[in-house]
Amino acid sequence: MPDQYRTLARAGVHETEINKSRFICALAPVATETEAQDFIARVRKEHPGARHHCFAYVIGAEGGIQKASDDGEPGGTAGVPMLQMLVRREVRYVVAVVTRYFGGIKLGAGGLIRAYGGVVGETLDALGTITRQRFRLVTVTVDHQRAGRVENDLRTTGRAVREVTYGAEVRIEIGLPEAELDAFRGWLADATAGTALLEVGGEAYGDL
Repeated sequence: MPDQYRTLARAGVHETEINKSRFICALAPVATETEAQDFIARVRKEHPGARHHCFAYVIGAEGGIQKASDDGEPGGTAGVPMLQMLVRREVRYVVAVVTRYFGGIKLGAGGLIRAYGGVVGETLDALGTITRQRFRLVTVTVDHQRAGRVENDLRTTGRAVREVTYGAEVRIEIGLPEAELDAFRGWLADATAGTALLEVGGEAYGDL
């Protein structure tokens, strides 16, 4: 697993017109290939009169799943340049759908490649990206007397507090960079006079 990856900041739509053809690019962050396919299907329903709905998506922190479709455009002129733009910008867990309303003027292969790749790049610029960092999931179990101060200290020092559960004791789940585990273990012992329990779990990604 890479230490971090870049993904789309938010879903959105951007449109451009080239030689009377409308190119409408919809981008969305997605966690799975199924989510990507569902998004593509929704865009198709939103534009039933369009001639083409070309798409590309990249799933996985390392970009392990990559797919593209020209949806009736000449081979390699739509989906591939869209996918290349996503890969070149190093974005992951993202799907792009470009809907084209044909304006009556043929663009040629080169023109289509520039149009489809270009509108994806413009949409990425408009929506922005965020970086997600790999964290180790850690659960701190502490008594109620110390829990408030521990949680406050965690938040004020910028720790990624993911969940707080109240029961006989208080469980605080946080995300920590692997390199900070030992230092955190020492800090927690000092902050709670050695009374807190620390459980180290699996890994996940969170916003940097």
